[in-house]
Amino acid sequence: MTAPRDAEAPPAAPATDSSLLCRLQGGNAEAATLLYFRYAEQLTALAETNLSPVLAARVSPEDIVQSVFRTFFRRVALGQYDVPAGEDLWKLFLVIALNKIRRAAEHHRAARRDVRRTPQGAGDAEPERGRDENALTVLRLVLEELLAPLPPSHRAIVERRVEGWEVAEIAEAVGRSKRSVERVLHEFRQRLLGVLDVRG
Repeated sequence: MTAPRDAEAPPAAPATDSSLLCRLQGGNAEAATLLYFRYAEQLTALAETNLSPVLAARVSPEDIVQSVFRTFFRRVALGQYDVPAGEDLWKLFLVIALNKIRRAAEHHRAARRDVRRTPQGAGDAEPERGRDENALTVLRLVLEELLAPLPPSHRAIVERRVEGWEVAEIAEAVGRSKRSVERVLHEFRQRLLGVLDVRG
């Protein structure tokens, strides 16, 4: 008797930060995508917590997050980062993000840029709730923006890959060839890299 397909094999364990970093250093753009989705939510929440209300009127959490990833990807390309097996990259992202926030605050305090000179109430026109959205909502908006132009079949492929499915599993699930699935994923990675401007 053949065992049910669901019982054939347990789900594959998520890739470790160490393995993703090694793949990224080898030029694997998909590893950049996975690291972005893994840490964007936490970084957005961190930025929302550490940006003062006055500074937040000029620098958004999304600006900080994209700046963090631009710095990270550039330095990875230069071979400046490493992560021991069994550890993650959160501490590194935390340090980069806090430095970005500190430098943004210093920049806006500089001569003729001091945000403290902004008349009280000048930023009140922006709804406070816009800055109070939780990190999960922000991440969903980013995902929707990137996925919206795709046809439903392409969305299904990308969503499965982000969840950790292997290319062969996705191809079987959606009834397409592995080459076709890989092409869809490649196109999506190019869109994501364009948003992050990691090549700039």
